[in-house]
Amino acid sequence: MNALGENRLPLRRPCMEGTRTAILQEIEDEIKNVDCPNMIWIRGSPGVGKSALAASIAHRLENQNRRVISFRFDRTEKAITTKALWRTVACDLARFYPSLRPHLTQSTQGHSSSDIDRLFKLLIEEPLSTLDDVPREELPVIVIDALDECGGLRHDASEMDDFQGLLRTLKRWIQADHLKKFKVVITSRPEDRIMFPDSIIIHEIPSGSNVKSGDSASEDIRALLKSRLESMGMKRTLIGRALDYLVPGAAGIFIWATTVASFLEGNPEVRFSMLVKGDGKGLKSLYSLYSTIIKASFGHGLEEEEIRAVVSVIGAMIFAKEPLDDDALIMLLEVDILGSDVDNLWFIRKSLMSVIDPGPVLRFHHRSFEDFLLSSSFLHEHPNISAIQDRAYL
Repeated sequence: MNALGENRLPLRRPCMEGTRTAILQEIEDEIKNVDCPNMIWIRGSPGVGKSALAASIAHRLENQNRRVISFRFDRTEKAITTKALWRTVACDLARFYPSLRPHLTQSTQGHSSSDIDRLFKLLIEEPLSTLDDVPREELPVIVIDALDECGGLRHDASEMDDFQGLLRTLKRWIQADHLKKFKVVITSRPEDRIMFPDSIIIHEIPSGSNVKSGDSASEDIRALLKSRLESMGMKRTLIGRALDYLVPGAAGIFIWATTVASFLEGNPEVRFSMLVKGDGKGLKSLYSLYSTIIKASFGHGLEEEEIRAVVSVIGAMIFAKEPLDDDALIMLLEVDILGSDVDNLWFIRKSLMSVIDPGPVLRFHHRSFEDFLLSSSFLHEHPNISAIQDRAYL
């Protein structure tokens, strides 16, 4: 059974304690209400905190001894497919309910077919039909994060088939009578290609002009930023002013708030003044903030060779479609561009620490930064390093 669930990514970090309490309680109540639909769809623009909500829902239920099966799609991970999802669910079902193990073992023998519909029937639909005697409060909740990232970046025929197969199986989950008592929570961006029956529950996470001063999203972002500003040692006399300036700029986008907090780390007073001097330009959108970070890191004083090094590394990160460690990057890049491999990689890590995850593997901490690098906005604002796009599309 272990082989069934070998391709699994952990959920992202949950919401900060004391934030998003209203929506979390509402979703928890919907999960526990047997009369509510069995699918709950959390959707919203990039960075509004959908993944954090998914993780918080899972943690809250687990803390109440509710069985939870979690799965996260990632467009840079080729092995994280629809088949991996349902094999992971089957693996956890076998762990929770020993009575299912013989059934699953028999179903998987000689069935390594790529037919996702048959796989779903054998691993999920038929086994769950045998759990009639399990009380509803003991049934597992399935949490699927980043549904829109199934199918990767290239959208070739096989990846499109994988995504369509995912939607078919989820619709089957909604429609099959014996599956209606099993609750599933999914998160995604609001994309036209994702459509479900009207019977499901939808939570639209507001952002932009839909977020008003004083509402729960703004207050939660204020609490998050206040905690971060205090922990980084910003002068108390400046924190209030900084919050009044930054919170409206976040416009409900939690990744904006965490990114700007990371940008301020190290020298909060100086970096905050950089945002203010731009007449609020760095506060208009998530892309504007990313542009400010690029300018602060690489906008002035870079030699031609250093620009080429930055382009090569960031372009390789995008082009590879998967996370790369330093050794892999050095092998991929032209040695004459990176005269000192370690120094250049250290420089890029340090300069982009607010948008790159810490640790030995270079990866952007949110999909939206990669989208920015491939956007027309980036091309217009940063023509000196726009060769990143050419490299990414090779």
